[in-house]
Amino acid sequence: MIENSPTALLPVLHYDDTRAAVRFLVDVLGFQEALVATDDEGDVVHAELAWPGGGALVLGGTKHVDSVHGGMRAGSNAIYLVSDEVDAVHQRVLAAGGDVLEPPHHAKFGSGADSYTLTVRDPEGNLWTFGTYRSAAGGS
Repeated sequence: MIENSPTALLPVLHYDDTRAAVRFLVDVLGFQEALVATDDEGDVVHAELAWPGGGALVLGGTKHVDSVHGGMRAGSNAIYLVSDEVDAVHQRVLAAGGDVLEPPHHAKFGSGADSYTLTVRDPEGNLWTFGTYRSAAGGS
């Protein structure tokens, strides 16, 4: 259960259009909103999104430059998410008109591990790989 799944690793991504990013990540990729804070103009300044299989993601906007992460550019990250629902994610991305870089396929990672994998690009250029490989570093 997400409420009882604390995570010690929180990748931080920045977006130019944070509101659209939250919608894409939740509605298309399958994250769940844990916290979404907005400024006086309604822009998302901080969001925490939970991945149903465990883990979380933090995102903020490039227009807010008053923190240590203030200089981060949008669209320069790559994230891997463990999922047994690769085909379902693929269908949601296609339905949303998303950018599929590699459709679902069987792949062998550099470690020699097998994975059923899909890679997509979000609207601001970040790469998202979904796969069945559960990390040797302690993935669920």
